[in-house]
Amino acid sequence: MNTRRIALITGGAKGIGGACSRLFHQNGWQVAILDVDNLGGQLANELGEGAMFIHCDVSKEAQVKSAIEEIKSEFNGIHALIHSAGIQRYSTVTETSEEEWDLVMNVNLKSAFLCAKHAIPQIQEAGGGLVALVSSVQAFISQNNVAPYTTSKTAMLGLTRSIAVDYGPKIRSVAICPGTVDTPMFRSSIAQSPDPNEVYQECVDMHLSQRIGTPEEIAELILFLAEGKASFITGQAIRIDGGLGIKIGGSKRD
Repeated sequence: MNTRRIALITGGAKGIGGACSRLFHQNGWQVAILDVDNLGGQLANELGEGAMFIHCDVSKEAQVKSAIEEIKSEFNGIHALIHSAGIQRYSTVTETSEEEWDLVMNVNLKSAFLCAKHAIPQIQEAGGGLVALVSSVQAFISQNNVAPYTTSKTAMLGLTRSIAVDYGPKIRSVAICPGTVDTPMFRSSIAQSPDPNEVYQECVDMHLSQRIGTPEEIAELILFLAEGKASFITGQAIRIDGGLGIKIGGSKRD
């Protein structure tokens, strides 16, 4: 009988999801990596026994349902859902097309609902566990020109609370709200600027930590939440943001 815990990790090929795939596997979990990026297959091969990859568009219910059935067949259950799949788009409300709005909502928010919908029964069958939804510090504060993104990430807090209320105590649900993290999505975003180095430094300067975060730091928090010592934490949005957005202007004394 398989006694190892199983984590389903969406967006698990790279970035925060990739760091979770590596860290959970290193700590004795079996990991099911879901992603539209086939780098997930390379990562699963690299991790070896106890890791599997499923090419899956998590905004499509049929694909999510099929993937979770495959995980159950291969690993015989799920103990944690780590939903890290997401995209970033830059536009205001008046500039955003209906198609772009729907795309961001589907990939960031609808996918969280679909994965929770189909994973929760498996987690219940396994005796309980964690649903961790990777939101953003922009669920609390917002930069310019990110209307669809910040809306989708804010809505994830409501989904987190609903899951905690409806499925506790067996299911604990937590929203992870990172500040700026050095991921491929972040690097792609700043590459659109005429001066990526200047934008990078601006991001560093916004954080009290005077640096941006690493995917591994976010993964460490999620692993802690998935294991026994965090069993009293549920329904919460946890900021791991290097102090981003808590400082206001004002007088400075020597």
